[in-house]
Amino acid sequence: MNVQDFVDAIVAFVRANEGWAGPVAFLIAFLESFCFLSILWPGTAILIGISALLAKSGVEMSIMGPAIIWAAVGGSLGYAVSYWIGLYYKDGIREIWPFSRNPAMVERGQEFFQKWGAIGVFFGHFFGPVRAVIPVIAGMYAVPQWQFQLANVTSAFIWAAGIIAPTYFGMSYLLK
Repeated sequence: MNVQDFVDAIVAFVRANEGWAGPVAFLIAFLESFCFLSILWPGTAILIGISALLAKSGVEMSIMGPAIIWAAVGGSLGYAVSYWIGLYYKDGIREIWPFSRNPAMVERGQEFFQKWGAIGVFFGHFFGPVRAVIPVIAGMYAVPQWQFQLANVTSAFIWAAGIIAPTYFGMSYLLK
């Protein structure tokens, strides 16, 4: 099964089971934001596909609004757990993939946090494969918990709405 088949299977499941749109969005966003998985997991593509197909099938905003909230909570929880992993393992993270194969990622991450601090966590939600690396490095370098979580939760809600809403409304408009 290739990636496109996997994405299609998840989207087809949500189309057939609209009531599961929220929990599926949570799981997709969690995996997209959890340690290193965004490198392998096509979460953004899946969320876009689900939003487009649900709009095409005429699903009301009453389904999409909660799906945005579910996705935001999933994304922020994935980031939070990743932060705690970095906080717990600290320099031991250097022995875990992908850092073990590319140690420069840690140095670049340290430089990034020295320059940007918690605001880097905010912007990290919006940049694909680095999405799941940034919170681990923030934990490694002990960005204060309250700063991390404020940036994390705020950006997760903007990220989820920015992925789901434009696709839903754009498809709804095109289908009129």
